Amino acid sequence: MVNAPMKILLTGPPGCGKTTAVVKIVGRLDARRTAGFCTEEIRDAGKRVGFDWRRLDGRTGILAHVDIRGPHRVGKYGVDVDGFDGDVVPVLDPDATRADLFVVDEIGKMECYSGAFIEAVRRLLDSDKCVLATVARKGGGFIREVKEHPSIRLLSLTTANRNDVAEQVAATLAASKK
Repeated sequence: MVNAPMKILLTGPPGCGKTTAVVKIVGRLDARRTAGFCTEEIRDAGKRVGFDWRRLDGRTGILAHVDIRGPHRVGKYGVDVDGFDGDVVPVLDPDATRADLFVVDEIGKMECYSGAFIEAVRRLLDSDKCVLATVARKGGGFIREVKEHPSIRLLSLTTANRNDVAEQVAATLAASKK
């Protein structure tokens, strides 16, 4: 019997360490078999001014920034949907990428301005590939849809449990690919 591909979704309050956990998990796995991206804060003089994305292959770009103008906004941040669509969404294609684990950090308001991103995540969740993703704790629409997907194992992170959860998820993913 073949095991179903793991679809692990990490959630929790802002600042609990979702991205830190994902980076730790990915660091324990075979990088040649992973594709996807992580997001990070951009800080200037100690103040958050935006968010960047970093693909697992090392390519980087800006997802949102206080200096970006345009119709797609989350709070004070303008979102670069075109750049995200062109540079990040293509690495989430399970048919075009040889990876067997896809990392999506994060499924949140900014990323969900991209219709191409939403469709890519839906394809991943319905694929025969493993997925490790983070998702906003709150939100309706696609955020709720992802949390309710039948293949998802939803894990809640806190600052107290994030290291233990990361170790358990890394071990489980590593064992599932042996």
